[in-house]
Amino acid sequence: MALSYPCLVHRLALATGMAASLLAAGTAAAGVHRLVLGHSVDGRPIVAIELGNPLSPRKVLVVGCIHGNEPAGAAIANRLALLGPPAGVDLWIVPSFNPDGQAAGTRGNAHAVDLNRNFPWRWQHRSGVSYSGPRPLSEPESSIAYHLVHRLRPVISIWFHQHLNVVDISEGNVALERRYAGLVGLSTTSLTREPGSVVTWENHLLPHGSAFVVELPTGRLTVSTALRFARAIDTIAR
Repeated sequence: MALSYPCLVHRLALATGMAASLLAAGTAAAGVHRLVLGHSVDGRPIVAIELGNPLSPRKVLVVGCIHGNEPAGAAIANRLALLGPPAGVDLWIVPSFNPDGQAAGTRGNAHAVDLNRNFPWRWQHRSGVSYSGPRPLSEPESSIAYHLVHRLRPVISIWFHQHLNVVDISEGNVALERRYAGLVGLSTTSLTREPGSVVTWENHLLPHGSAFVVELPTGRLTVSTALRFARAIDTIAR
């Protein structure tokens, strides 16, 4: 099932009103839904997979790829979608917010904008490989991510990158970040807080949530490795 972004917004807005009728009918809210959040600069769909209970206040967001030349997290996102709906959680999975960059093997989108420098918190103009765009949220991909986070207000968000092989202590819940690192066998470190990054913006917006970066190793992940990372998300999401 594919829904446009306006339909997604409408659906999220009506979630509270739907609760009473669903409970009265004794209907299980758990399920799997595939939604088109919007489209990239070149018109590629940005797809989300929602699993679990859409009425749950416990929202969790997992993003496989935002830099197109760092695509390994998409395999984890896709593997996570196969694990089935988690009990008591509304889990949102976006395999890629940068399908154009992923197709081209470039860090930025089709406008050469680094989407992870295009968010509004402490945005600065940057040029070169980390070109931040002409203004915050200038790109359709970052705008879609911005509105999704605002609507969901996730308690946990995980954004996958490469190629450092660490979990970043990202100004969220340090215990949660270290727990995830232990489950997947990575060390932790504190990376530079870059202006306009999505995780820094999200932790500023939602101080009681926890958005963090997982830096995967270089190259493609094996099936068993992707499964280990996916199962660790399932564990901390509950």
